[in-house]
Amino acid sequence: MSDQNEVDVVVVGAGFSGLYLLHLLRKNGFSTRVFERGDDVGGTWYWNRYPGARCDVESMQYSYSFDEDLQQEWHWPEKYSSQPEILAYIQHVAERFDLRKDITFGASVTAARFDETANRWTIETDSGESVSAQFFIMATGCISTANMPDIPGVDGFTGNIYHTGNWPHEKVDFTGQKVGVVGTGSSAIQAIPVIAAEADHLTVFQRTPHWTVPARNVPMTDEYEAGWKDSYAEKRANMRGSMSGSLRAVAPIDVSALDVTEGEREEAYRERWAAGGMTLLRSYNDLLTSDAANETAASWVRRRIAATVEDPDTAELLAPKTYPLGTKRLCLDTDYYETYNRDNVDLVDIASAPIDRITATGLETGGRDFTFDSIVFATGFDAMTGTLVRVDIQGRGALTLKDKWHAGPRTYLGLMTEAFPNLFTITGPGSPSVKSNMLTSIEQHAEFVTDTLTHLREHNIATIEPEQQAEDGWTDHVQEVANMTLFPKANSWYMGANIPGKPRLFMPYIGGVGAYREKCDAVAAAGYEGFRLECEENAAAAE
Repeated sequence: MSDQNEVDVVVVGAGFSGLYLLHLLRKNGFSTRVFERGDDVGGTWYWNRYPGARCDVESMQYSYSFDEDLQQEWHWPEKYSSQPEILAYIQHVAERFDLRKDITFGASVTAARFDETANRWTIETDSGESVSAQFFIMATGCISTANMPDIPGVDGFTGNIYHTGNWPHEKVDFTGQKVGVVGTGSSAIQAIPVIAAEADHLTVFQRTPHWTVPARNVPMTDEYEAGWKDSYAEKRANMRGSMSGSLRAVAPIDVSALDVTEGEREEAYRERWAAGGMTLLRSYNDLLTSDAANETAASWVRRRIAATVEDPDTAELLAPKTYPLGTKRLCLDTDYYETYNRDNVDLVDIASAPIDRITATGLETGGRDFTFDSIVFATGFDAMTGTLVRVDIQGRGALTLKDKWHAGPRTYLGLMTEAFPNLFTITGPGSPSVKSNMLTSIEQHAEFVTDTLTHLREHNIATIEPEQQAEDGWTDHVQEVANMTLFPKANSWYMGANIPGKPRLFMPYIGGVGAYREKCDAVAAAGYEGFRLECEENAAAAE
């Protein structure tokens, strides 16, 4: 084999995870190839170019911490960065550290098979290329496989169809158009105000209303930027030990919402609503564990919706009532509710009358026929596992990852799964991932994996994989922690509920970013407790 076709590590994905992994692996002397299906770096920020696309973590925190010069030199123009700003940052990092030379773009990994004799993975791409690697790392992101609903007639629509998760790279101009948006999740909440300002008329089709709070995005000030850059080391350390991997603008109140007066709650919720961001959910310590406490915040938000949306019937439709506040992904918005006061915006409830079919000129629902120039599907992703199981990954005994996870993902620490030696999943199911600041979790995972590979090399260890008991224990623990909260009460994509037939279980770990990091550090310090390590000679003898 050529040097390019036989390497130490193959990484799939060139987003934030893949780039940092490549940087670390190269720095530690591992020959590495990265495969990326897009034409450039960026990952989710390469594909999600829909109008209004923006991060819901503050710019000063949604960035790499591994290079102090990079931290100090990069300037974010806004408190919450837009997609073009984030993509420009990722491209800058790729250029700064000369990462593109080890990345093959426009290449999708279609299959990977573990050779139990050679203790190596054979990875295949859609171009027919085959690469051998000792280690195989899926850095494909948690929301990278768009979910297109199965609605009859889609192929016959004569207008334009878009999905927010796979947006065209050229600007889409909705001026003068009649546009339909299907879905009211995070991407729709960001896109709807922007599309409404441009389109002749916008009709939004909502199955389930979503909780959203104002972002209060503003241009970056010199004072705010300096406040972070002057103490980045301390702030990053606090982020790594925090619950969510982020620091909140308003401090949480460490008491029950039920142990204060109604007036005190009113003041706390009003302060956090005015501050913007995710601080509302941290107002009190039991908003995500007590139905009664949660309802105090939920009813407060419903009153804000009613006070903002002028039409009472529309306001009623927009106010969630079937699941607790924050148990689906809490969204940040800019003028989302205000948009429904525009004369050119209508809201249609498809919970009571689901979409029947897409027609040549629009769609039909509940006996009503709508005509559109463009339809935008903001219907989310097959999150956490979708991209992983779409690749034909075969471990020991030709067991596929899809079959191993037929009843739901089973991992140890969200990093590895038994029977798949030397396969790592960055921010995989069973890790904090989507319930954290992704950059904080990505850096921790990439560093843990690189340290692990270095340890294996130094001790002449051929393979690493979880012990079955450790995997079972961690999988149970992830569910136990989730069941101590209100999260399982929502039919969310955290539970796989947005994909028909997908097993229902809570996929991210919500025990806290800091607690999770401590667990990983303890596992490594104990000689990779819970993992089975086999040296070259032992692995050969087992054949």
